Amino acid sequence: MAPCRLLRAGWGPQRPCGSRLAAALCAAVVALALARAPAADATSASLLGINYGRVGSNLPPPQSVLPLLEGLGIGRVRVYDADPAVLRAFARTGVELVVGVPDECLAAVADPGGAAQWLKESIVPFLRDTKIAVLTVGNEVLTGGNSSALSRVLLPAMQSLHGAVAALGLDKQITITTAHNLGVLGTSYPPSAGAFRKDLLPYLCPILDYHARTGSPFLVNAYPYFAYSDDPKGVQLDYALLEPGFAGVQDPNSRLHYPNLLVAQVDAVYHAIAEANTAASRVVEVRVSETGWPSAGAANETGATPRNAARYNSNAMRLVAEGRGTPLKPGVPLRAYVFALFNENLKPGLASERYYGLFKPDGTPAYDLSFKLPRDNSTFGYGGGGSGNANGSSGYFNGGGNSGGYYDISAAVRDPPVELL
Repeated sequence: MAPCRLLRAGWGPQRPCGSRLAAALCAAVVALALARAPAADATSASLLGINYGRVGSNLPPPQSVLPLLEGLGIGRVRVYDADPAVLRAFARTGVELVVGVPDECLAAVADPGGAAQWLKESIVPFLRDTKIAVLTVGNEVLTGGNSSALSRVLLPAMQSLHGAVAALGLDKQITITTAHNLGVLGTSYPPSAGAFRKDLLPYLCPILDYHARTGSPFLVNAYPYFAYSDDPKGVQLDYALLEPGFAGVQDPNSRLHYPNLLVAQVDAVYHAIAEANTAASRVVEVRVSETGWPSAGAANETGATPRNAARYNSNAMRLVAEGRGTPLKPGVPLRAYVFALFNENLKPGLASERYYGLFKPDGTPAYDLSFKLPRDNSTFGYGGGGSGNANGSSGYFNGGGNSGGYYDISAAVRDPPVELL
């Protein structure tokens, strides 16, 4: 990934909006821009989103992903940086974005001045037309390869960006959080025994305080696939694939019944939060920022097949669309982002890392999904709200023959855009 824009631009210790007067002027400029903005498009009714990664040499341009999202009926997208071309591609679509602050920017934005400048350069110019709802500061920082260098600046970066957003009067519009690997847990089974790694508590406890204070969610990247592939004899495949007909597993301590592994993983995180920070556990919501299943992999990567990927992602989409909570938190609807939109041929690591996409780079489905999102979940000009055009059509997708009021993965490519051919 490219270096942080602030570092590349030669950012120094000065604070561009350091004085109260300058801060007020910055806020006034943002307020004026937003006041002139057209009426906001309706956000997707669905709690389901998708991750749009771009670690590939053969991916289509950003504007070409819009027909695919429209075909899926998904109106929430997570991206991993603030690439201007991507943010412009989603302008006036009504798609709600989660935008990543890359790991290499954390040291710069940990300083309040650096945070204000990054926000001013990378986010503010796009707010008039592009719906940016969340900024995720880094990705899996506490368990990543650079954790020793970045863990100490993670919370300061989150706090500085939250302060910069608040200074512009945008803290009700943009949430600041971070996404964790499920590896932050030292214990995950049974869910009631969920606990964070002890070595990470000095970082996680104050992060939980931050979430409780700001009302921001705790994000976790949860993959039942890894639990199954690591122990295919001990983890039943239907349990990992979220199959609705599976009998489920009972937690021997709480006596709660778990129909699938994903909700068990989420509740393990809830229990870990309660053990680490009782006060925070009363108000902090856990959301799934990534979940998915690979359609291919090396010979020793058990279960990485198109059939299993189709079953998992169809079931995950159905689970979220139902609007239900977990056994521990039945009143809090589960929110999740499927990983990912495309297969990404430059992803490092296991062979399966390059096969999580719902689509191949040419825009054709990697497999057929059995679940169809209700049509009114979309933001693309149908029941889910306007797209910025007077006729209610996004202008990015023509044709389809998508009858019955539902979207499906095959409908996205019945009339593929020229850019994908």
